Amino acid sequence: MAFSQLAIVTNLEYRFNFFIDAYLQPLITVGIEILLWIAIFDASTSPTIGGFTKEAYLAYGVWAPFLGRVAISWMYESMMVEDVASGNINIILTRPISFYEYYLSQLMGYKILTTLLSLLVPLGVSIYFKLPVQYDKIPLALLLVFFYLFLLHTMSFIVSAIAFFITKVRSFTLIKNLSLFLLAGELVPFDLMPETLKNILTALPFSSGVYIPVAYITGRVGTDVVWGGFVSVFVSLILFSIAGQWLWRRGLVEYTGTDA
Repeated sequence: MAFSQLAIVTNLEYRFNFFIDAYLQPLITVGIEILLWIAIFDASTSPTIGGFTKEAYLAYGVWAPFLGRVAISWMYESMMVEDVASGNINIILTRPISFYEYYLSQLMGYKILTTLLSLLVPLGVSIYFKLPVQYDKIPLALLLVFFYLFLLHTMSFIVSAIAFFITKVRSFTLIKNLSLFLLAGELVPFDLMPETLKNILTALPFSSGVYIPVAYITGRVGTDVVWGGFVSVFVSLILFSIAGQWLWRRGLVEYTGTDA
């Protein structure tokens, strides 16, 4: 809890950067998405695409970037990698909290704060444009996204553990984030994909970061798909945690073996 508060206080000290991250970037992203989908439907001769109307895609375009920003941890992953690569990990290892828990608490503290504040953007846009959003479903959708953050942080933990063995590990962060951009459904709604591919991508845990919660609050999927997302993330979290702990222990042996 103390480290979560530290993350909040630290980011509030840089108010301009925090304003950009919590408000300006979401507004710009939402604006681009809205203009993109309006242009697509204006150029289309059909009132629906993939079985959904323009309003439905506008709702997706508003909420997908917002949840996509919540379900990402590139900043803290970079800090984790830097600590391992530079040797600053020595300081954290002497504290009464693990490296994983130290950054998890900071990540969650920061995400809770930015989510609560930037939530005003998609809510305001949805209400103004009268988009088909089921507001009573937002709490469960956000709960799934925050549960997904545990998996995302575990993946970041694995990447940082790889830094014990490889110096240019930052390329893994770039590859991972670009892959998740597609696999989470932020880039393209799964509804536009072939049915078989859509079902495969939805079954993967990464869809719980964007597609499933957005599809849930816009009426595309039911509660059963959301609970399926929880199960998928939970199973993946166990598997990634085992892999992460194994890599971390091997990395520490490698690290201490160099008299670091």
